[in-house]
Amino acid sequence: MAASGEPKKKSELRIFESLDELATELAEYIAQLSEISVKERGCFTIALSGGSLIGLMGKLCEAPYNKTVDWTKWYVFWADERAVAKNHVDSNYKQTKDGFLSKVSILNSHIYSINDNVTVEDAAGEYEFAIRQLVKIRIIGVSEINDCPKFDLILLGLGSDGHVASLFPQHPALEQKDEWVTFITNSPKPPPERITFTLPVINSASNVALVASGEDKATAVHHAIADGIDGLDASPLPARMVQPTDGKLVWFIDKPAASVLDAGNNDSQHVECSRTSLAIR
Repeated sequence: MAASGEPKKKSELRIFESLDELATELAEYIAQLSEISVKERGCFTIALSGGSLIGLMGKLCEAPYNKTVDWTKWYVFWADERAVAKNHVDSNYKQTKDGFLSKVSILNSHIYSINDNVTVEDAAGEYEFAIRQLVKIRIIGVSEINDCPKFDLILLGLGSDGHVASLFPQHPALEQKDEWVTFITNSPKPPPERITFTLPVINSASNVALVASGEDKATAVHHAIADGIDGLDASPLPARMVQPTDGKLVWFIDKPAASVLDAGNNDSQHVECSRTSLAIR
């Protein structure tokens, strides 16, 4: 059974007893957003990241979703990508294709991968241009606040250091406000060259889901969510800076990833436990 709460305005925290339960609820969440977006706009735009996230999307490839989701209306993007060949083991595209795209009926023309035949700078520029063209024809919505693209869902994993997409703690890319897609050549995690959505784009989405599992993510989860932590506001983690301006943020985390959040309970965060239910007020 999932626990839910609202640690921040327009945000929700869902804690699950097991990874299987998390994956089940994540699939239902994505399928519901897809149905709503297709009804309202005629399509569903989703931006993905890499890592264990793709494996947790696996239940979308199974019944009933493999038959009930209108895959022909999906448009798939990547919130970040490594500057490697598409068939490289480090490629987010390859991981997504092998673990998800090859198992559902999304149109190839609706899958927007990054050009792996140019420099990382040119790849970032081309990807932003492609997104701008889709914003012009309203396949991708547009934010009324800042004219950024308004994806229906941006789905992100959480690094143990608190990074999201390829936005790392204290990296200059966090300060990028003018570009929609930027590049880095000095990632603290290999490979060093990557492209990534900027924070204004992530925070302009209609929905953002942040997924974290495992005890190695517990400290990052705590620092990203909990209030009143000394020193965090001076140099917040990238995950803490994910705050949709006109959308909703939902956290999907398992119990091990929530362990420090619970243990670190303080005056600014009241935790109530009832069997498997955990509410954060």
